[in-house]
Amino acid sequence: MLSQTRRYRVIGAAVQLLLALLLGVGPAWAQAPAGKQAPLIWAFGDSLTAGHGLPPAQGFPVRLQAALRRTGIAATVRNGGIAGDTSAQGRARLAWGLRGLGRKPDLVIVELGANDMLRGMPPSATEKNLDLVLRELKRRDIRVLFVGMRAAPNLGAAYQTNFEGLYPRLAQRHQVPLYPFFLEGVAGNQALFQADGRHPNARGVDIIVRRILPAVRDALRTR
Repeated sequence: MLSQTRRYRVIGAAVQLLLALLLGVGPAWAQAPAGKQAPLIWAFGDSLTAGHGLPPAQGFPVRLQAALRRTGIAATVRNGGIAGDTSAQGRARLAWGLRGLGRKPDLVIVELGANDMLRGMPPSATEKNLDLVLRELKRRDIRVLFVGMRAAPNLGAAYQTNFEGLYPRLAQRHQVPLYPFFLEGVAGNQALFQADGRHPNARGVDIIVRRILPAVRDALRTR
């Protein structure tokens, strides 16, 4: 039998654990250092970022946040993806989207251009829009992870070359890290896509997160 003193200690520890759970206090690896805000990441993009067709808990922002926290980075990842957005629409909402965050983000993941490509828009127009996005983020002194996209083969070799080439060109111009292809490890495997064949399912999202995670961690460290 437990002594009365020991029993009180056990009960006290249980109460502290319960309070921690109720207050949302996680383990030490999930907490920011005292006096320092946890990193804020804004995932800014289209339906691929937004998690189109999936419950929020299975979308890219939530799954990336969970993956970061498992590695000891207590980041908050906010969803800035809007289904159907072209690079022009993303550029148009950049400023008010940043205002809506409430504070300057530590990192913006820019994932745009897929809808431009699917609509056959000129790559030069996409490049101009994304150039303006990156310029504005640089002006605000916000770190960026720039994410590339590939063109559908049926658009032709010339379009494919011009479209896919704009991402490394812009990354070099603005001196930002480039993750070459958002759908790396998923594209071409229909088992990792929803019925529409364009948007990853939950398994696909987890693969995307696992592959992009090192680049996100590196971008947070870079200054």
